[in-house]
Amino acid sequence: MKIPIPDPSLKDDTIALRPWSMEDVPAITAICQDAEIPRWTTVPTPYTEDNAREFVSEMTAPDLEKTLGLAIISQADEVAGSLSMWIVMRGVVEFGYWVSPEARGRGYAPRALLLLAGWAVNTMEIRRLQLGTIPGNSASERVAEKTGFSRDGILRSYADQRGDARDVTMWSLLPSELG
Repeated sequence: MKIPIPDPSLKDDTIALRPWSMEDVPAITAICQDAEIPRWTTVPTPYTEDNAREFVSEMTAPDLEKTLGLAIISQADEVAGSLSMWIVMRGVVEFGYWVSPEARGRGYAPRALLLLAGWAVNTMEIRRLQLGTIPGNSASERVAEKTGFSRDGILRSYADQRGDARDVTMWSLLPSELG
């Protein structure tokens, strides 16, 4: 199973999703200085421009088949966040996201997640969409709930966060439940 290239029209009246470019490196670097992003994700800390360049290179590699990384773009044409999707196994995709401090609370992450989830279901043979949150990350849990994901349970010591084993709350959404 391979992730196809998304249509550039993945947008609504508030946000757009587009592939990353090296022009985004300064914005990514600045956003990832916010302490909440490494607290709840696996991004390096401290976060440097080299980390951002490596991230963009990985998300735009020509042989990338099982991961799709997109920038969440605001109406002001600024990077508001990141949304990634990867194939876990045949028919199952998982999402990960972060949003800039300035864009939080505006509904960007739920909008982006719904756009990409809908595109994935309409483009690929998907039987399950999932995402994981670190327990205590109430903002990310609200995103999961707003987009219709159901809480499946806790996967103990599931994630490696910079060398530390972390519990993860697993959330799932079936294509028939996508609103």
